[in-house]
Amino acid sequence: MVRYTLAALLLSSAAYAADGKEEVCKYQGEIMKAIQDARLDRVKLDDLEAYLLENEPSWPENYNVVITQFAPIVYEAKRRDLKKVDLGVQLETQCLDNWDQIQEMQKSVSN
Repeated sequence: MVRYTLAALLLSSAAYAADGKEEVCKYQGEIMKAIQDARLDRVKLDDLEAYLLENEPSWPENYNVVITQFAPIVYEAKRRDLKKVDLGVQLETQCLDNWDQIQEMQKSVSN
């Protein structure tokens, strides 16, 4: 499921290019986990962004762009499957593991 996010990581990383990889990956993981928790709490997709922002998120405001990019990945999954994984940890790990590849892809897209 998280494998779909490599493209989302690529698209979303431009919003916070000045941050280091640990920060970027940590905040993206936090956002993914918050989306997963909202889905498990039966928050509707249409209400998701407002719901997350009303609950004073721990990530900087410029990361909010990721919400709309990651939400479809989580909301397409069955709730019972979401109970078995921690998408935040998976995403953070994938981001860190693929950081160099993501940066290279981003450079090739922007040229």
